Amino acid sequence: MRVISGYLKGRKIDGYNIDGTRPTMDRVKESIFAIIQNHISDSIVLDLFAGSGNYGIEAISLNSSLVYFNDKNKEAVKVIKSNLENLNIKDKGIVYNLDYLKCLNLLKDDKIKFDLVFLDPPYNMHILNEILEYMEKNKLLNINSYVIVELNYDNMKDEYGNLKKFKSKRYGEKIVYIYKYLGE
Repeated sequence: MRVISGYLKGRKIDGYNIDGTRPTMDRVKESIFAIIQNHISDSIVLDLFAGSGNYGIEAISLNSSLVYFNDKNKEAVKVIKSNLENLNIKDKGIVYNLDYLKCLNLLKDDKIKFDLVFLDPPYNMHILNEILEYMEKNKLLNINSYVIVELNYDNMKDEYGNLKKFKSKRYGEKIVYIYKYLGE
């Protein structure tokens, strides 16, 4: 895997073979970032099921201010930390090794709000509706923020309160939804 854009373009990202993860294809990542590229600079980002940190590192390369990485898998967390170290961007990332709900509760309690969120949980979990409802209800999103959801089933709603579907696209078996938070 490589960073596809920004000041880290072409740099290698380790972690393609972490047990329990599936890397996002470059063409999917490229398509997503083409849509949101004007909203990344100076943003606060959450990569909740980070795996190797692929999405969050791409956001850093496009000048996000800070990325919160989380993964429950200890091996994935080691890889994220190693990637941040190898790319000399440790100061741009905070890494957690928590269950997704514990992480969301911690961020809520710390009153952190996001401009950009990546949600790519294991496909067998079927928790995306719950997470989007939680984020909207608990005000974890800044106005005009984007939430990118990657999944392999199609039961997502068009809206979760003020979080509205902006765009969706199918890539083979994978579907990507982009939601925009319009505020209260």
